[in-house]
Amino acid sequence: MRIGLLQCDDVDPALRARHGNYPAMFEQLFRSIDPTLEFQVWRCLDGELPADIEAVDAWLTTGSKFGVNDGEPWIEALCGWVRELWAARKPLVGICFGHQLIARALGGEVAQHQRGWGVGVSFNQVTRQAQWMVPQQAGLDLVVSHQDQVVTLPPGAEVLAGSNFCPYYLMQVGECFLGVQGHPEFSRAYSADLMALRRGKIPDNRLREGLASLQAEVDDRQVVRWILAFLRHAIARRS
Repeated sequence: MRIGLLQCDDVDPALRARHGNYPAMFEQLFRSIDPTLEFQVWRCLDGELPADIEAVDAWLTTGSKFGVNDGEPWIEALCGWVRELWAARKPLVGICFGHQLIARALGGEVAQHQRGWGVGVSFNQVTRQAQWMVPQQAGLDLVVSHQDQVVTLPPGAEVLAGSNFCPYYLMQVGECFLGVQGHPEFSRAYSADLMALRRGKIPDNRLREGLASLQAEVDDRQVVRWILAFLRHAIARRS
């Protein structure tokens, strides 16, 4: 499978030597599940958009320190491009910012959470087991780092997992779009360093809670298995 990675941010230079940049995080994790995967990267944050939605088999977006409501020209252009993917029923998976981007592009609403930052490991309940979610499990625990979240689903969206803090954590839209608020590509070590870098922006009580939560196991590899199964299912349905 050829995956087009839509890069919407860079790892802060202070953390890049230890953790690498976002494309490397994704490629390392996804290839640990399927070594045959091929990746091509487009730097959307620099205004680079793919000229052809058929350049790859499926698309995947990274997270971002930017918000989908920031009004940046490249974000508005990417929203329009996501709508082109939707019209063509081309498979897309959105991670964090990408999850929110799907919602906004398709008519949903994204807003800053009144309870503030979500950091560390989030603990979610699976509320619906889709056909491609194999093996099945009752929970979905991933590293998160976000202030915004989806507050109104786009038309046709179905929630697959969530929590009291983030009800729309994992959503499927139609047969071709999938969004998850968590970061399977973030290691717990990177999460800890990112929280430390944002000390002063994130309230101390949330930092303490977030750092303590990193003792928990996460479902990063399981989620990648689900994502790849979803993409294969979506590609087959489109054929």
